Amino acid sequence: MHKYNLISRLRSIPCALRLSPFALCLLLASCTGNIKDTEPVHTFIEQMVTKHQFDEAELDDLFETVEIKPDILKRISSPSEGLPWYKYRKIFLTEARIDAGVQFWRDNAPALAAAEKQYGVPAEIIVAIIGVETLFGKNTGNHRVIDALSTLAFAYPPRSKFFLGELESFLLLCRDEHINPADPVGSYAGAMGLPQFMPSSFRAYAVDFDNDNRRDIWHDNSDVIASVANYFAKHHWQTGQAIAVPVTAKYKAPAPANALHSHPAGENHEPVLNNDLKPNLSLAELESLNLITSRQLPLDSKVKLLSFEQQEQGKELWAALDNFYVITRYNHSPLYAMAVYQLSLSILNKKGSFP
Repeated sequence: MHKYNLISRLRSIPCALRLSPFALCLLLASCTGNIKDTEPVHTFIEQMVTKHQFDEAELDDLFETVEIKPDILKRISSPSEGLPWYKYRKIFLTEARIDAGVQFWRDNAPALAAAEKQYGVPAEIIVAIIGVETLFGKNTGNHRVIDALSTLAFAYPPRSKFFLGELESFLLLCRDEHINPADPVGSYAGAMGLPQFMPSSFRAYAVDFDNDNRRDIWHDNSDVIASVANYFAKHHWQTGQAIAVPVTAKYKAPAPANALHSHPAGENHEPVLNNDLKPNLSLAELESLNLITSRQLPLDSKVKLLSFEQQEQGKELWAALDNFYVITRYNHSPLYAMAVYQLSLSILNKKGSFP
């Protein structure tokens, strides 16, 4: 490749990434075709041989084909979760996605009913996850998983350790499932199939629901559905419990003199709006902030107060419960979890009671 083309590729990466010498070396390697000869890749291959008894020659041949992708490095630095809620919501809460969700439910009703019965996870939540992740299989990604994971493992220092682990898991799952590791295609982060499982999640949670001796999250909807349900069940989904409820001010006028520690809505709750998504407030503590939930919850409920930015009406407050937290184990973003929750309600409402 001409040196000026290489410079152009490097300029496409945000400076904020502050690529390490190894990363720059690997980008050059991707242009000259010798990534497997770089030190970090060589070390990784040695570890896979020693730890998991992989064939060194086969891994050499595989990494001979691997390409480091600058566009992946650019993409991972600007995820959609950085958008305000009112913009993020518009991506996923569309009539087309809702209609597709209703159709997916109708087409896969037996598998959804069986998974809900076995795992205790509502069908609408399973459907919404698949809808948000890939629009029911229409957007499963266009990067070879081996390229995506290698790019982020070897050329993205901020999360190198995580993606090295995912690359290890990917090679193991390919061996276990008899898949050629050069074949799977997925997202820029290496997520795979309709539910966009990372390799470690596939190994831990993917299910062969139709008993054909394959865990196929690419083409078998029954396996996809059960795998999502199993993921939520293993993360302690509480069957029949609420997910999130809107929060309003208890006193719209000045609080009565005997209402100790209460404050006007919009004041003094900022300290509890932190990045910890685990429910940590009792209902009494919420009320002490002059906030109450829009529907009655069990008195021993713990909630997490969350704020979602609206375009014109300021911020909307929600009390998120344990099941909301479980959704954030799929993607650690409250925006993501709220999109899944609201999409699930829209799909359920539009489907109604019709089969």
